[in-house]
Amino acid sequence: MSSQHFLVVAFPGQGHINPARALAERLARTSPGARVTLSAAVSAHRLMFPWLASPDEEVHDGAISYIPYSDGYDHGFRLFAGDGDAARRYVEAFGRVGRKTFSAVLDRLAARGQPVTCVLYAMLMWWAAEVARERGVPRALYWIQPATMLAVYYHYFHGYERIIMEHAADPGFMVAMPGLPSMAIRDLPSFFSNVTDERIVAAFGDIRRTFEQLDLDVDNITGRKKPMVLVNTVEALELGSLVSMPELDVLPVGPAILSLFADGTRSRTNGVVGDLFEHDEKGYMEWLDTKPERSVVYVSFGSMSAASKRQKEEMKRGLAASGRSYLWVVRKDNRDNDEDGDDDDEQSMLVEWCDQVRVLSHPAVGCFVTHCGWNSTLESVSCGTPVVAVPQWSDQDTNARLIVQWGIGARATMDADRFLDAEELTRCLDIVMGSSEEGAAIRRSSAKWKKNMQEAITDGGSSEHYLRTFLGQFLDEA
Repeated sequence: MSSQHFLVVAFPGQGHINPARALAERLARTSPGARVTLSAAVSAHRLMFPWLASPDEEVHDGAISYIPYSDGYDHGFRLFAGDGDAARRYVEAFGRVGRKTFSAVLDRLAARGQPVTCVLYAMLMWWAAEVARERGVPRALYWIQPATMLAVYYHYFHGYERIIMEHAADPGFMVAMPGLPSMAIRDLPSFFSNVTDERIVAAFGDIRRTFEQLDLDVDNITGRKKPMVLVNTVEALELGSLVSMPELDVLPVGPAILSLFADGTRSRTNGVVGDLFEHDEKGYMEWLDTKPERSVVYVSFGSMSAASKRQKEEMKRGLAASGRSYLWVVRKDNRDNDEDGDDDDEQSMLVEWCDQVRVLSHPAVGCFVTHCGWNSTLESVSCGTPVVAVPQWSDQDTNARLIVQWGIGARATMDADRFLDAEELTRCLDIVMGSSEEGAAIRRSSAKWKKNMQEAITDGGSSEHYLRTFLGQFLDEA
């Protein structure tokens, strides 16, 4: 592997950076001697490494190098903070500037005698695939959402777009795609049905372009007739979806959870942590230590979703009515003026950001109220933590459907505006954490899937097998 150089390129969002870093770490561990580089936009790079003298300075931690590209928005861009015009301007710059500066990264590495031999382009990074193809560099798509979502998008863009668009306003309309169970419109990506929000429409354009590039990747490795896709999932979780796309060479290499694979002591010693949000210094783990087993509700809606003040007040009322202690992540950029955490008490604690895997692994945590982002979903499955699913947008409705399908949680009922009332939250918590047979079955399923996930990541497990399959095919055919 000494002559190989893998470059993982990711969109500048926390939910994209996390699985990209986990894949880079695993490539470094599984292929000794190979070079591994992770490239994210300057806006993310400067938050990952805030001590740098220059925001675009390269970082080398021994196993992985971090070299940023620019998307033209080096101070960052928040999709939902602006209007449709702002979103369109960002998407245009993302493709135009990103393509140019990513090409410069490849040139810089080649000039120093470290040419890239494989580009692993994550979701939305269509222009990275385009640049690699033009240069004759082998490439593979790294799909950071579930295999079910990959299959849904693939079939949507290959024959099912018209029927879905014709029924987009009917949430109960059922669609049967090859190899997948029938799914209602409400269970498909919100991109399919939300065609009035120009910000959503602009973002969906980059997903479409990702699949257009995938269709061009039939020769991404010499002699290869199928596009290669590495998927952040586990074979046992989504076997049916994995085999529903015979036109693709799909390899399930997840779960991409850094703490399950990385040597955290080494990384933290060198300052390579990688979160885009500063961790709260409150003693939340010590607070959890004081709580009985499976008694605490953990609430987090991830790095992008923002709850209104009215929604937060309603959820607080529902949590209080449940009578259970709760740890709630409310990001700094989603806090109101009167929400500073001073009301923390024996029953509740608010934090701005935390180590989610550590929290979910704590024996005191009995339930995860989540927006159902795929990273959070995989982390809950890996930690065996039951879920109350409160999906917001994008792939999250599909992920919520999978959570119910696996029997590891309850899906909350919300109104058309995604508002969750207090009584519904309390009802779901009573189901998941209560003494009923339904709650007991959810906890048994959660424990079963946790065991399956642990088996997948052990030496010789399915995750390692498929990653080595990718490396072996690459070496044989490059």
